[in-house]
Amino acid sequence: MTKLAQIGTINAPPGVNEYGNFISGGLTSFVANIISFLLVIAGLYAFINLILAGYAFITAGDDPKKVESAWAKITQTLLGLALAAAAFLITGIISYIFYGNFLYFQRITIFGPR
Repeated sequence: MTKLAQIGTINAPPGVNEYGNFISGGLTSFVANIISFLLVIAGLYAFINLILAGYAFITAGDDPKKVESAWAKITQTLLGLALAAAAFLITGIISYIFYGNFLYFQRITIFGPR
């Protein structure tokens, strides 16, 4: 304990104070930012994957294996996109059950330099 007293006061980094503490909703803001970020990444990945699958489908020609592979890639991409949308919906249902507000966890707050 005495060694900790020699260090002095330790302040949180500047960005941590923007989220607040647990009582004021800092955790929910953090979770909302993470969920929003992951949904954007999933959407971008699905978009790029659909473009690549479409290109593979167009260039497949008469090869049935390539056509089947392209269709499988398109199906898997759409299934993954549906799964990401379902995750958003499940998060909304859980936040409605616990907090009475469907968008409680989805409230988007972007913190930046002041």
